[in-house]
Amino acid sequence: YLCFSGISVAQDDCACCTEMHQQFDFCVGDWVVSDTAGNVVGENTIVMLEDGCIVSEHWRGAAGLTGRSYNYYNMAESTWNQLWIDSSGSSLVLKGHAEPGKMILQSALQQGQNVDWYFNRISWTKNEDGSVTQLWEILDKNEMVISVAFNGIYTLKK
Repeated sequence: YLCFSGISVAQDDCACCTEMHQQFDFCVGDWVVSDTAGNVVGENTIVMLEDGCIVSEHWRGAAGLTGRSYNYYNMAESTWNQLWIDSSGSSLVLKGHAEPGKMILQSALQQGQNVDWYFNRISWTKNEDGSVTQLWEILDKNEMVISVAFNGIYTLKK
């Protein structure tokens, strides 16, 4: 049993072993990341933590930027959530949902410098060859794509 604020609750043997919690498992692995021209832009190690409750990312960019994200399924909201923090001091909070072989997460509306308001939308798509495509789009306040911040292909290291 666990005790939260004086309330005892039974601990499930595997609380995060549900189908919903496993929707982002296709990204787990040790990856080389390339741009669409085939140039290596970094490496990404993605592992499961806390009995499958957290999908944890460790990014190492070819230009020196490093970062980590923690991704989890929120059962109360039926949403996937990500917190990203990197070595430049930037952070990003995303929320969204999965489709078969795809995860789509989006930020809240944010005030911009080049545009008045914008959203970040990042999607990860499992490809037939086992690679994963990550597409980071910038959307205007009407959710129309105005630019692509990143389009990368994740290939498992051999």
